[in-house]
Formats: sequence, C-alpha cells, structure tokens
Amino acid sequence: MTDVANVRVEVNGSSYEARVPSRRSLSDFLRGDLGLTGTHIGCEHGVCGACTVILDGVAVRSCLLFAIQVDGAKIRTVEGLAEGDKMHALQQAFQSTHALQCGFCTPGLLMNLAAFLEENSDPTDEEIREAVSANLCRCTGYVPILAAVRKAATMLSKPAAD
Repeated sequence: MTDVANVRVEVNGSSYEARVPSRRSLSDFLRGDLGLTGTHIGCEHGVCGACTVILDGVAVRSCLLFAIQVDGAKIRTVEGLAEGDKMHALQQAFQSTHALQCGFCTPGLLMNLAAFLEENSDPTDEEIREAVSANLCRCTGYVPILAAVRKAATMLSKPAAD
C-alpha cells in the first residue's frame, strides 16, 4: 500500500478529488480535507455513531473506514440532509420535539435515521428503538428522539403541498 492515494468521491452532490494519506479515516477526510465538520468524531471505535454518514445509500461509521476505501462512492453528510433552506423532515421533527440537547450526537443520529426511514417509511416503535440503539446520546434519554422519528415518518409519508 502506498503512503498517499487519489480519492474521488461525490459528497452531497458535489465531486471532490484529493490526494490523501492511505490511512486517513473517512471522518478525518470529510472534516479536515473537505471542511464538512458536521460529521462528528466521538469514540473513533465505531461505537457511538457520532460519525455516521450515508455511503451509497447505507448508514456507515466514517471513523471505521479509510478515505481510500470510498473511492468512487456517493456520500451524504448532515450538511447535505436539508434541501437548500428547507430542513429535512427529521431535522424539523428533532427541532419541534426538542430531540436534541447538546447536539454532539445529532448529526450521526440524523444520518442513521434518514437511511432508516428511506428503507422503512412506516416503522413500528420497536423498529425505531432498534434503529436509534445504533447511536449513543448522553443528554436526551431517547424519548424525544423516538417521538421525532415517528413525527418525521408521518411527515415523509404525506404528499407535499403544491
């Protein structure tokens, strides 16, 4: 393996190409090389979920991947969740249900749950609990987060008003 490698990725709809050290984590690449600091680095062991991004449609822990492993991939970070000035339904629901406190875990939760709701548009409470269990939060007690996911699922299932 070489010390540096070229990486080409699409992040939040924009193309990027960079030369990166072969052992640079995806989370460090996103934050340091691309300036996308919404992806938080918590435990760096894949346990807390703060670094979760969506890679080719799947929620992944960016601290557990090397940047060179995602060459050619499409990545979505929390910065790409909203559409312009319009917040994603999850962001709106988190705000209205007070599902965030300090905010450290929020970007990872949002990305994990966005991927979850794309796969399961009408989740049961048990399925929501299972999805949320992939992220650690020390502030909310999870009850408002569960309410936010239920609300977002409802919002996403309603047709948009013209």
